[in-house]
Amino acid sequence: MAAFDPALIRRDFPALHQTINGKPLVYLDSAATSQKPKAVIAAIESYYAHDNANVHRGIHELSRRATIAYEEARGKVARWINAAEPAEIIWTRGTTEAINLVSMAWGLDNVGKDDEILISVMEHHSNIVPWQLLAMRTGATLKYIELDDHGRLVLDDLPSLLTARTKIVALGHVSNALGTINPIKEITAAAKKVGALVVVDGAQGAVHTKVDVQDLGVDCYAFSGHKMCGPTGIGVLWARKELLESMSPYQGGGEMIHIVGRDASSWAEVPHKFEAGTPNIAGAIGMGAAVDFLSDIGMDAIAEHERSLMEYAMQQVGAVEGITIYGPDSLDERSAVLSFTLGDAHPHDISTILDSDGIAVRAGHHCAQLVMKHFGVAATARASFYLYSTKDDVDRLVAGLGQVRQIFG
Repeated sequence: MAAFDPALIRRDFPALHQTINGKPLVYLDSAATSQKPKAVIAAIESYYAHDNANVHRGIHELSRRATIAYEEARGKVARWINAAEPAEIIWTRGTTEAINLVSMAWGLDNVGKDDEILISVMEHHSNIVPWQLLAMRTGATLKYIELDDHGRLVLDDLPSLLTARTKIVALGHVSNALGTINPIKEITAAAKKVGALVVVDGAQGAVHTKVDVQDLGVDCYAFSGHKMCGPTGIGVLWARKELLESMSPYQGGGEMIHIVGRDASSWAEVPHKFEAGTPNIAGAIGMGAAVDFLSDIGMDAIAEHERSLMEYAMQQVGAVEGITIYGPDSLDERSAVLSFTLGDAHPHDISTILDSDGIAVRAGHHCAQLVMKHFGVAATARASFYLYSTKDDVDRLVAGLGQVRQIFG
């Protein structure tokens, strides 16, 4: 593999080569969704142009080709996260559906009154609300790991939070609002001592670091295609095969059945038991192409680039007068997310002013309202970086923040 060159990589992303309000685009919203490389766009176009047919259900040539591409993509994802076999990969609409699948298909059958579900204040709403719904439906108690002033989990409380009643521990691998990298392996080891099921929201984790689900020791790992150079509307639930086989179906319909009778039915083998109806075939193929793209570059190289970029960004943005940066100070504990406020300027105003200069950042609570409440703010501005981000992007951001300071005095 050639040396990592973000300028060369950027050539593969058509959307980055445009002007916004007369200025070259600086895209710093990759934590919300990443841009797509030509290889992914071409894979999706090729499916629709040449192989458009339903999978598994036809014996004609187009269906055969579509099925091969669809299942090859499942295999690529399985190898990418070191799943034991492709059958452990369940295609979903994204991280949100994957977590809801576990909450409903496993949770309703295994969690009861006075049982406990442990999550954290750091979580994205997708890893809070499904567990709230499960707790309401079963009578279980929802418990939280708190945050410290640097946006890290207070793990000193973990021994007292984990009890014989803890049935589920559900945590984000990396915070979308703060960039905090959580010690999932350490927490999983503690959770396993009390027999808890460990579910990881990997929407930001699988994007920035090499994930080995077997090494982590977790039971379920969920992530989305659109945050890792793939298309929207496709995601993955990985779970241990024996766990999937023990779970009830999440949805009923075509594809997920074996035999249908008048009064009862039997289910297809895993993974098809959890893939009712016509799947997002093009999305799966596109996600497979994204895995190929990222694998060719190398996740270690991407992580090294992002670490260097974050070091530069924290220095340069941190030097802006009036700025407050949220999250860990150490690069060992932080991923490629920079959330901040600037004086009395509302984050929405910050985003609007930056957008006028062609700079795209996020503003709001980032689907993490508990994080905002912890830090006593209603919202933050968030610049998020990826493999195609550069130091020039950081310099443009800093210059744009200078304009914000001028406007707000």
